[in-house]
Amino acid sequence: MKFLRNLLASILGFFIAIFLMFVFFIAIAALMGDSDEVVVKSNSVLELDLSNIVKDYAPKDKNAFVDALELNDEKLALNKILNAIDNAQLDDKIKGISLNTSGVSAGFAQTQAIRKKLNSFKESGKFIYAYNDVYSQKNYYLSSVADSVFINPVGQIDFSGLSSEILYYKDFEDKYGVKMEVIRHGKYKSAVEPYLESEMSEANREQITSFLSSIWSEITDGISKTRNIPVEKLNTIADNSEGRNAELAIKNKLVDAAIYQDEYDDKLTSATGDKFSTISIEDYIKSGKGKKTSEASDRIAVIYAQGQIIYGKGNEDEIGQGIINKAIKKAVKDKKVKAIVLRVNSPGGSALASELIWRELELAKKEKPLVVSMGNLAASGGYYIACNADLIVAEPTTITGSIGVFGALPNAYELSKDMGINAEQVSTNTSAQYSLFEPISKEFYDVTKEGVEQIYTTFVNRVATGRKLTFEQVDAVAQGRVWSGKEAIDKGLVDVLGGLEDAINNAAQLADVKDYKIKNYPNYKKEFKDVFGGFSPFAKVNKEEILKEALGNEQYRLYKEINQFKDLKGIQARMPYAIEIK
Repeated sequence: MKFLRNLLASILGFFIAIFLMFVFFIAIAALMGDSDEVVVKSNSVLELDLSNIVKDYAPKDKNAFVDALELNDEKLALNKILNAIDNAQLDDKIKGISLNTSGVSAGFAQTQAIRKKLNSFKESGKFIYAYNDVYSQKNYYLSSVADSVFINPVGQIDFSGLSSEILYYKDFEDKYGVKMEVIRHGKYKSAVEPYLESEMSEANREQITSFLSSIWSEITDGISKTRNIPVEKLNTIADNSEGRNAELAIKNKLVDAAIYQDEYDDKLTSATGDKFSTISIEDYIKSGKGKKTSEASDRIAVIYAQGQIIYGKGNEDEIGQGIINKAIKKAVKDKKVKAIVLRVNSPGGSALASELIWRELELAKKEKPLVVSMGNLAASGGYYIACNADLIVAEPTTITGSIGVFGALPNAYELSKDMGINAEQVSTNTSAQYSLFEPISKEFYDVTKEGVEQIYTTFVNRVATGRKLTFEQVDAVAQGRVWSGKEAIDKGLVDVLGGLEDAINNAAQLADVKDYKIKNYPNYKKEFKDVFGGFSPFAKVNKEEILKEALGNEQYRLYKEINQFKDLKGIQARMPYAIEIK
């Protein structure tokens, strides 16, 4: 007995010692983090590198362990980038901006918002230079805002127009006997078309061509104005890939000169007038320049809804009615908050969760002005939660609409039959049932189709009421059709073209508030098990990075598209497939 007591005491003492050591290391890490203060030096150039993922909202995790051990994901927040550029415009220590990024990990709407802000920065009289070995199309669109654009003598510019590739799985399904059973409403509701067809439908080709052309016109118009190249000439350059080497890029005025990195540094020295220091956008934000200070007591709440919509709590990467509705209620109850801006960046998802969020926003709108700001995507369920706002603001390059509904269920009947597996069912009642191992029955299809039609009707009615249109007017531009923000204006789905700042300004006007500060929602906090579950707290392990490295980018994209469908629950109001614009 004494032996057991000693053994238990030893085990308990071991775990207590491990815990105390862990707390000790946390404290050391926290102290080291506090001492690492960023100082902006005089005669500095702000370096804008957007190769890390750009999210509309990337709050610092409230969990002390995550913060101390620097386990936050590497990402940039759009709102902080825009604030930092504004602050740099007035900062005497910042002499100019250098755009030197290997890639732009942001959507077109986010990139357009940053480009607009950089254009405003030039009004201060400070310079913007851009340099790269190789420019991707999105990177060049951003960099073309600069006063001078430079390229490596053996570099190139990928400027060839927009394209989008969609993978179709029907032949794969027929070959292996596993397929998706689909019930949908909307002739343009192509979220499930790849599971039904082997090639693109004319309706789908029509809508993709339309919104790609709309986004491309925004890109060429922007480049035309800053580079002084006619749009017609830009299209000729794109048709013939006339940025494919430095010599052609200079000839066609896409860049100003072909130089090496050291020569670019010399140009920055000349522009600053002396030896200069550089500070990254991340460090500039860390120095406190990623936010705007205000002594005002009134507030405008900005609630960020980013990611696919799921039924449940949600997190920083997924919109759940749990966290979002809690944030809406907090903003409504806060007497200092005079108006609410909902920033939507979502392809949609759960129809039920969308309806629950819509309801909470409908209640909030009765108390305070509600304005929606659309980011890269505000489609299907993303539009559902936006449609009842007092005002909807979208970027011209926003992808929106997709007012349609579908249900999809995996079915392995043919595969199981080929493998000699037979499934038998026993039920107490005669209601329509579904089995993974049996063909979908007419009764089950009819019941599910009825649910899809009911949700589609509800969706269209929500839009009609919110947008002050008739059911027929909405139905005519719905059917799952996707629009660019610029196109959506003409269809009555969007009120104003602009970015998040425009939405905030409009919200302040509706609330009759002139001086205010911004209050961001929601707050996210990882639970202890989420932070450390499955790996050592002293080793950063990123599952996505491991999969990308193992599968390659294209195969990883395919994996993600297929993997998303296994988590879909209930009827979906979701955007057509995963649109990747290149």
